This record gives sequence, C-alpha cells and structure tokens, in this order.
Amino acid sequence: MGDGHVGARTPRREDARLLTGRARYAGTVRLPGQVHAYVLRSPVAHGRLLGCDTKGAWAVEGVLDVITPADAPSLRLPCVNLAPGQRLTHYRVLDEAIRYAGQPLALVAARTPEAARDAADLIDLELDELPAVVGVERALAADAPLLYPDWGTNVLTDFPLGDDDCAAVVEAAPHVVEMTFRMGRVSPHPLEPRGLVAHYGGDELTVHLSTQSPHHVREHLAEAFGLTHDRVRVIAGDTGGGFGGKEHLYPDEALVCLAALRLGRPVAWSEAPGDRLTATLPARAAVHRARLALDHDGRFLALQADVLADLGAHPSNIGISTAAVTATLLPGPYRFDRVAVRVRGVVTTTTPTGSYRGFGQPEGTLTRERLIDEAARRLGVDRVELRLRNLLEPEELPYTTRVFQHYDSGDYPRALRTLRDLVEPVRGDDGRRRGIGYSCHVETTGMGPSNDLKAMGALAGGYETAVLRMEQDASVVVSSGVVGMGQGIETALAQLAADRVGVPLERVRVVLGDTAVTPYSSVGSIASRALTLGGGALVRAAARLRDKLLAIAAHRLEAAPQDLELAGDVVRVKGDPRASVALRELATSAWRGWDLPEGMQPGLEERVSYDPPGYTFAYGAHAAAVAVDPETGAVEVERYWVVNDAGVLVNPAVVEGQIHGGVAQGLGQALTEAICYTEEGQPIADYLLPTTREVPDIEVVLLETPSPITPGGMKGVGEAGTIGPPAAVANAVADALPEVADRVTDVPLTPSAVWSLLRGR
Repeated sequence: MGDGHVGARTPRREDARLLTGRARYAGTVRLPGQVHAYVLRSPVAHGRLLGCDTKGAWAVEGVLDVITPADAPSLRLPCVNLAPGQRLTHYRVLDEAIRYAGQPLALVAARTPEAARDAADLIDLELDELPAVVGVERALAADAPLLYPDWGTNVLTDFPLGDDDCAAVVEAAPHVVEMTFRMGRVSPHPLEPRGLVAHYGGDELTVHLSTQSPHHVREHLAEAFGLTHDRVRVIAGDTGGGFGGKEHLYPDEALVCLAALRLGRPVAWSEAPGDRLTATLPARAAVHRARLALDHDGRFLALQADVLADLGAHPSNIGISTAAVTATLLPGPYRFDRVAVRVRGVVTTTTPTGSYRGFGQPEGTLTRERLIDEAARRLGVDRVELRLRNLLEPEELPYTTRVFQHYDSGDYPRALRTLRDLVEPVRGDDGRRRGIGYSCHVETTGMGPSNDLKAMGALAGGYETAVLRMEQDASVVVSSGVVGMGQGIETALAQLAADRVGVPLERVRVVLGDTAVTPYSSVGSIASRALTLGGGALVRAAARLRDKLLAIAAHRLEAAPQDLELAGDVVRVKGDPRASVALRELATSAWRGWDLPEGMQPGLEERVSYDPPGYTFAYGAHAAAVAVDPETGAVEVERYWVVNDAGVLVNPAVVEGQIHGGVAQGLGQALTEAICYTEEGQPIADYLLPTTREVPDIEVVLLETPSPITPGGMKGVGEAGTIGPPAAVANAVADALPEVADRVTDVPLTPSAVWSLLRGR
C-alpha cells in the first residue's frame, strides 16, 4: 500500500490555518456592497399572524428591504426523508400559521447589522395566540390542541417494523423487563454558528454557507427559486463544526437568499446567540416504552418498543428518520429471536427537530442497555456476562437482524472483554456513592447504497465521487463532494491518495466544499460516511491512476508493469534502480500526449463513483465510573473507557480525537444538556454544555476489523463517541444507587433529577 501513509498518526493538515486565523468561514466573507439581514421571529409558540405592519421598519435609515409572509407565499422547502403515510412533505419558509417560538416571520435587510435589528424591532405584529402543546405525551392526549386541524391528530406518521408475533413471544417469556425512557431535547453547538453570505449577480446565485451538504443545499435553493442548478453555486469553506445541525437549508437561510435575489447585492446573516435554542434544529427528544424478554438461562428472546419521536412544529429535512434509525439499530450487537418496533412521529409547538451526531443511535442504545442492566439486576447475574452470553460471535457475521440491518464484520465479544479488562473501580471515602456502567453498540456508517435510500423514502443518492489528478509536475489533487467541518477528512483523504498512488504526502492537495469545482454529492458529510464513501471512491481512483502511470513507465522502460515500483519521485524496475524514469517526466509526457502506449488517452485524471453494496457497521463498548452525591444528586464521571472498531484506521490520532469529542457530547446528553420549555411553549434559556470539569480522562483502545464492503476496509467513526455515554452513565448511576435502579430511565441525569429519584419524587 504505497509509502505507508495509511495508519500513520499524521498531524492534521487543516490545523495550521484553523489555529492561525486563516480559516475560511462564512462569517469572514466580505464582498463589495455587502449588506446585512436580521430575522424577526415569533414571540409565541402557537397562533396566527393576523397582521404585519412594516411602516416603522421602513422609516429606519439604511433599510433596504423588508420581507413578510405576503412576499413569499409559495416559498417552500422539502422534507427529503419521507416515512410511510407521512402527512406533510413540504413546509413554508414564511407562514402565517405559527407553531413554535422562534419561527421566522419576517426579514429586514439594511446597510448595517444594527439598522437591520432596530428596524425589525419596529415591525408591528398582530397575533392571535393559541394554546401550546409541549411534549409528545401531551400531544397525544385526546384534548390536545391540534397543530394541523385538518389532520384530526398530532401524529404525522405511525408505522411498524419487525416481527408481527413479537408481543406474543414477550407475553410467554419467563422473564420480562418493561421500562419507559425519556430523552431530553439537545442542541448541536458547533464552534461556528450558522451563517451565510448570498449574492445574485450575472444570473448566478452564489452562497457562502456554513454547511455539511453544499450540493444538497444547491438543489433546494434552485428548486425553491426556480433557478436551473447550474445557476446556483454553494461554497462551504471551512465549516466550523456541524454535528448534523448544518446538513440542510434552513428557512431563515432561504430568506437571506431571497433578499439577495430581490436586492441584487450581497446579503450577510449570522445566527444570533439567542437563536441557537429556537432556530437551529435540536434532536433526541423521544419517549420509548420498551420490553426485553429473556428465557430461564438469560438468553434474549425478544425486544419490543414503542418509539415516540417529538418532531416539533413540522417534519424537518430528515422527517422521522432519526426514530427510524433508532428502530433499526435497537437490537444492537445482540442475538434476538424476535424484534418489533412501533414508530410514531408527533408534532408539538416547539422548534422542529433534526439531525444530531449519533442520529437516533444514542436513544436506542440507552433503552436497550438499561433494559439489559435491569434484567441482570433482577436475575442476579453479572452484567458483562449477560451481555457476553447474547452478543453475536464473529463467525455469525455477516448477519441480518430482525429489523433488516446487515452487519458486515466485527468481533463484538472481544470489544467487551477488552473493555472489562481496562475498567478499574475508583475508590473514595468522601461520602459519595460510586458505580460503574457498561454499554455496547453497533454504529451504522457509510450511508448508502442509492437504491436502498430510494426504497426507504429518502429523496437522495448514497454514492460518492472522487476526482484524482496528477499534474505535470507530479503533484496530486484530490477533489471530493464530501465536506471538511473539523473532522479531519482533508488529512485522511490526502493520506489515502499518497499511500495508494505512492507519492509524498506533501505533494497532495485536497479540494472540498464548492459545488462549482467538486463532484456532486447528494448528501455530503453526514452519517459517518465521508471517509467510507469518499475514501472508497478515492481508493479505486488511485488504483486506476497508479496503473496508468505504471503502464506509461513500462512502455518507456520496455518492462512489464508488474515489474515496476513507485519509489519517491521515480518509477523504477524492481531490483534495478538504474532502470528508472522520473515521475515528473512521466506526468509531463502524459499531459502532452507524448510517448504513450497505443490507444491510451492523454492526461492523468481519474473520476470514480462509488455506490456501496451496503452500509458498514462499526461497533464499540463503553464504560463509565461515576460518583453520586446523595445529598445533592450531583453526578461526577470520574473515569471513562472506550473500545472501538471502525475498520481500517487511516489516521488513528484523528479517530481518537473524534471519539474524545463524541464522548464529551454524549456526557452532555447524559448529565447536563436539555432544552426545556414552559407550558406556554417558551424555551428556557439555561442550557449547560459540559466543560473540562465534567469531561474526565478518556481511555481509548482501537481495534481494526476491515469491512469487506469498503474499498480500503474503512468504516465510519464520526458518531461513535456519542452513542455509548448516555447508557453507560445511566447504568453507572443505577449501579451506584441500587435502591432506585429501576427508576433510572431519563436523561439528562441532572442533580435535581437524581435528588428527586432518591427521595421518591
């Protein structure tokens, strides 16, 4: 495999510009004549906009445009992921029907940000307020106000997955554990807020946007404004974190583009700090009612769940698909005779929910792993041994689960045994009660193939394309439709290209994030797929490019291609260094069309699309050691351990960094993070992200089981760290507090929540 770049802990090449202020963020774009936009949002959660008087706004000096619902009655955005029987497939960008606090109602464009804000404050809104509906259980009540009265319900979709006879197996089982779990609503919190600069000139709409999916956004903009796709260009730049929250076009972003089209000059907008909890889509909000059935020997018989997903005011770009992923990954790495999941998506008068790192998998893992721990407690058996008794063995893989997931490769018991050997109890005599919790998971990665997405109701393709070019000077350029957003994909693709072509790493440049110059990517960098799909395409392109180089060299050296090798800056005959030709000379000849084998096309550029035959499935095992203060309910995570297998590791240091960051986010979901609402549907401003005080030392062990699917053997790892922490921490708290173990079901486990559990409240 070339010069051994794959598997090396190469420093991330992105970091030099990120750490020295040379990054290319949307907020740093400055164009001639640029003006500024401010989005006016609804102060109420439910109601109707009866009037919108803009006279005061127009009186402010510097105001250039004011856009209200009357100006954009037909401007809509689509839901790309559609569920069976889904009642709503598009939503208005500006709507007189108000369904959440923070919903866009108007946009002001002005010469300065201050003038735009002042003018927006002077817009006089006439509102007819209606009762709010907060929480899925309240939304299902018979007397709940309806967000869409013509539906006659607040249920957007309701469908089953799995075995029809699962309930009968559960009812007949010797042992059944039944619990209800509630997951708080959490917010992606990237370093760079959402923002864009849009400019319409020369019949082209150019949008500098902080996004994970530039081609996806381009399609939605073109369709929304009736432009041909070639007249829309989206440039992603260095996207400072996404975590799923930037995987599509938002209504407020579409409004900024509308202002640019109307004004014919650049319009800039950036999300205000207060918008983060009301406008950027949150996730995780769900209620699971689940049952685990076991036989007398502790063998898992059946797993049954009713998954209630809080969709907020309307289905977002991804619709109900997070709950569908919860359902399809609910069995995890275990053997079950029967599995059945009912999935319901429910609308409430809250911000629409969307993608967040982990995408339904932390929720399902929490439910399954808490059920397993509670079963072990009730049966009086060791938690790890109960898991090992039911984990799929390597010889059973590939394996298709009862909910249609085709696991490709792995050794799940090895991961758990390795983890068990790492874990060391933390001792202390400070009056706090200590416990250790475990969790195991399978992670779906490498989203595709395209026809599977079509069958699932996703209006998108799952393939990726790599363009690999060697220039006349033997430098190499990689172009891919996936996006860099801090995850290290630029470094990983460069390593793959250098390794597979056989050139020095410093001679490789990677181009990402611009729809005008990169190959088409239907969904971009989401779902732990950038390296698996983009890298898979690149591996194949590199093989073709290398073969062409060797064929040209063989023609020049009068040797067989298999007798040649790339060595630094030359191609030479193996065992005879004197019989060689400079790589630069070969590249120059190829582009000039000189001395090529008969029938060979000039140039050194390969374009390969890779549509995978299936998903890849990474996996991991997590453990947390916690200390609980019984007087205050405060939970401290003192140690954390992870064993993870993401297939072939292109850069182990990047993988470890991804896991560390994911664990920090997972600990936030477990302990501190939740968007809460008043009964009137107003979000409560307090939102507590974990700090270095809440994130302990994390010990990571990396395993490597190559995927038989991916060229190069890689699997995804972007979401791995987020999946295990809520379950591991909840299991650790239950271990520390056995008297309330069966009631440790909800996250986050805030001090007040744990304090209330201990006092029976």
